Amino acid sequence: MEIVTDGLRFPEGPVAMDDGSIILVEIADGKITRVLPDGSKQTVAEPGGGPNGLAIGPDGKLYCCNNGGFSYIESNGMLAPHGIAADYSGGRIERIDIATGDVEVLYKSGDFGCVLRGPNDIVFDEHGGFWFTDHGKVDYEKRCHDIVGIFYAKADGSHLEEVIFPSQNPNGVGLSPDGKSLYAAETYTCRLTKFNVIAPGKVDDAAGPGGQGIPLYRPAGYKFFDSLGVEESGNICIATIGECGITVVSPAGEEVEFVPTDDIFTTNICWGGADMRTAYICLSGTGRLAKMQWARPGLRLAHNS
Repeated sequence: MEIVTDGLRFPEGPVAMDDGSIILVEIADGKITRVLPDGSKQTVAEPGGGPNGLAIGPDGKLYCCNNGGFSYIESNGMLAPHGIAADYSGGRIERIDIATGDVEVLYKSGDFGCVLRGPNDIVFDEHGGFWFTDHGKVDYEKRCHDIVGIFYAKADGSHLEEVIFPSQNPNGVGLSPDGKSLYAAETYTCRLTKFNVIAPGKVDDAAGPGGQGIPLYRPAGYKFFDSLGVEESGNICIATIGECGITVVSPAGEEVEFVPTDDIFTTNICWGGADMRTAYICLSGTGRLAKMQWARPGLRLAHNS
């Protein structure tokens, strides 16, 4: 594993670009950053709040899940989210022009009757719509925890729907290579769930009572799931907090392997390079972006040329 750059403020949501750079969020600084192959950094945009998940849309712009902001604890060189920010600015989906840095709020809480507390991760389908999770917020002072769901929206701002509710604080979200399976990683239950996609933005009723999802995989021990990526083969690669690494799970729900890292807050993975075998991993607690040769190619995402 090679460190591409450091000094990031809780990096997440990596997107591999054609020029070899990685665009990611710095949640704790409320900004979007491009990391060049030589490790240097450029600010793309400053949406504020808590930019979290990123994806390229059909128009070539960035679509950002903004969680509205976390509070943080910093100790011994480790940065950790801790509850809702004192200046929490509300959950929203933003559209960002990479060239100009202009930030547009595409959806906010209340639009189409939907409540957005902490949008977290995002994946586009081949139809130009996107799924995203709402991880919600924890307010330690009020001793409360949001009940949240999984949403589908159109990139043109014309449709927002909470398709799955309730969900157990979902974090990572991804689609199978054929687009027929939607995967969500739940943080606190440390459970990978699956939903059968039957049409754009629609899942069938095999998800169980209340639409909780078909349980696919859950590891033993004290650990938590964060964001995820999908390999070309269909394996699901889930960033695992506590165990420090990436858990690779087959579509059948079997553990393929565990790839260790050195950061307890390993939060996300994406792939780049001509063969899609270069994995980029966010080591968020220590503010680093790492890369390594992956055993299998990652899935090339919709609209990511």
